[in-house]
Amino acid sequence: IHHSVFIILRFLAPRHQQRNRAPARSRAVGSYPRGRLSRSICTCVAGTISAMKAPRHTLRRLLPVAALAFLAFATPARAILVGTALQTNAKPNIIVILVDDLGYGDLSSYGAPDMKTPNVDRLSVGGMRFDRFYANCPVCSPTRASLLTGRFPDLVGVPGVIRTHRNNSWGRLAADAVLLPQMLKKAGYHTAIIGKWHLGLKAPDTPLDRGFDHFHGFLGDMMDDYYNHRRHGINYMTRDRETIDPEGHATDLFSDWAVAHVRERAKRQKPFFLYLAYNAPHTPIQPPKEWVERVKAREKGISDKRAKIVALIEHMDAGIGRVINAVAQSGIGHNTLLVFTSDNGGQSNVGARNAPWNGAKGQMLEGGLAVPTYVVWPKHIKPGTRSDRVALTMDIFPTVCDAAGVDVAHTIDGVSFLPTLQGKPQPEPDRLLVWMRREGGKRYAGDIFYAVRRGDWKLLQNAPDEPFRLYNLREDPHEDKPLPESHPKFKELSAALKKHRAVADRVPWQPAE
Repeated sequence: IHHSVFIILRFLAPRHQQRNRAPARSRAVGSYPRGRLSRSICTCVAGTISAMKAPRHTLRRLLPVAALAFLAFATPARAILVGTALQTNAKPNIIVILVDDLGYGDLSSYGAPDMKTPNVDRLSVGGMRFDRFYANCPVCSPTRASLLTGRFPDLVGVPGVIRTHRNNSWGRLAADAVLLPQMLKKAGYHTAIIGKWHLGLKAPDTPLDRGFDHFHGFLGDMMDDYYNHRRHGINYMTRDRETIDPEGHATDLFSDWAVAHVRERAKRQKPFFLYLAYNAPHTPIQPPKEWVERVKAREKGISDKRAKIVALIEHMDAGIGRVINAVAQSGIGHNTLLVFTSDNGGQSNVGARNAPWNGAKGQMLEGGLAVPTYVVWPKHIKPGTRSDRVALTMDIFPTVCDAAGVDVAHTIDGVSFLPTLQGKPQPEPDRLLVWMRREGGKRYAGDIFYAVRRGDWKLLQNAPDEPFRLYNLREDPHEDKPLPESHPKFKELSAALKKHRAVADRVPWQPAE
């Protein structure tokens, strides 16, 4: 036993010294530091050696810890969610990462030629990529409502964006809506949200009022500045119920808080649910200056507009990498289900890329709805797999509940795709998919517009005063060739939409006076 630990120590010590002498940039994938890993492993080995005076049976139990520390350190940084088994609970920890306005084609793994996103990309190596995953709305709040309720957003009172000023706010999350943290708490989970909430600014519509045990983030819709964290001059940064005023770029803060939370919860035997909602790459496009310089030096000829959003996404990717590493280093990766997705398509006028689709954020075309999505769960999802199953944000709710062993007894619209993740046959359900957006301003005037889909057939409009257009997505995936109104599917989908609206129009979406 003594000899084995000695060999491990001899291997680790020089690598530890060498890594901590190296410049910070050379110790990073993207730009997250790896020095902490070496320090934590040496601490682990030192603890093992300090116990050498313990009885032989104790040393026999400690040796595997040192050996696993050796393996973790020797494993390449791109490994996914690995780590020693510190938790013993059977239920998986669950992390859902929702990013803001990330275009379908704005990851290098989804085809962006000028983007370097090694950390999100490695999720494709460790789990399943979805090629036909859709947000429940082409704008923020409704998609978040669907994620947390498993319902179409207009059926829980959020047909549009919730904002600071009542005369331009288009939703109020229904008081009787059952949220995901409420479901998971029944199964013994600790529940937390870090980052952007965007479903209410005051009680009874804050995260802690709606079932979360812990909140550390931003209550509002968007920040006017990534560094001062204000919206209309109001500070919405909050820890639980206390207003806070932290310093730093919002992406860095959310990443720091998430890393700290993962490390703390990993020490507990209770499983946890972490909803990590970044506000990047939403406007304002405000990456740290050094990240823009790095992109411009690498991508010759890139426009200033494109360089800024590339830098903002790459900066966020580095933060996500730190969270992924924290999961692995905390020894809980073997039993953690991680979902990564976006709340809607990218905003084209700030340089976002939604290729290969037409359309962008705010629109019912594919580019406004289709989002990059990965799911990783070691030993349950075959690494490096892809799915062309059509799934929506609301489907995450029942999928997570299935994985956690939680029965959903109330009505939801989402359908679990857990069998697909597990590589089991799962026929596509015959269901009507509905997207909506209520909006103000001169163009929308507070009215609502829709898209509906069944199978390959999609009927849509991009503003309340626009006529509906019918497409067959299998034959016309780029939605270039609308079919005539005389087509029988036009009438069929129109009737199905009217049926949906007959129910949704009765759901209140404004707060009481």
